[in-house]
Amino acid sequence: MAATVVRYLRSVGSPTSAPAEREPESVDALPRPDLRAVGDDERAPVSPAEFRAVLGNFASGVTVITAPPGADTDADADTDVDGSGAGSGSGPAGFACQSFASLSLDPPLVTFMVARTSTTWPRIARAGVFCVNILGAEQGELCRSFAVSGADKFAGVAHTPSPVTGSPQLDAVPAWIDCRIHAVHTGGDHLIVVGRVVAMGAAGEGDPLLFHKGRFGRLAD
Repeated sequence: MAATVVRYLRSVGSPTSAPAEREPESVDALPRPDLRAVGDDERAPVSPAEFRAVLGNFASGVTVITAPPGADTDADADTDVDGSGAGSGSGPAGFACQSFASLSLDPPLVTFMVARTSTTWPRIARAGVFCVNILGAEQGELCRSFAVSGADKFAGVAHTPSPVTGSPQLDAVPAWIDCRIHAVHTGGDHLIVVGRVVAMGAAGEGDPLLFHKGRFGRLAD
């Protein structure tokens, strides 16, 4: 127990001194620009359709990953969950994401996966920060608004800046997690983004929004 306390105190610094503020650092949006594909002399072990059908049996929660406004001016155009649903180029960025998970307790790390074809991800990478908004059972329409291509996905969506990074914290979400980008790894046609948690909060009530076999669901008694 004593060793755990010492590690914690070292990670957060002296409780009597405020941590130094630092500007978020942008990260390489595509760590390895050349995406390897299956060669002509190779055969994929399973078809994409079978892969989606089988993996769809795994139920997950649903989040919206957001980042503060940047200097971009081009409109985004993503189209599906886990790498999609951007806002306008001059405003904040965001996309619906089901591939989110906790990763480490010490240090506090979380992770999400995003398609390498996403046009939202480079804006998040340049911001160097993001906020995970965990959606509740009644927020299916909110998720859909961030999971399709089109205009400003934040239009009509109430949000406030998260306390540390300033990323959009969506109103009425059951929980939110404010992060700085810690690392980015390649994973085939997706990127594995690791975030260092800098602030978080939860309402402590309400059921989560679930995603299973291409449909939204909720917990039943």
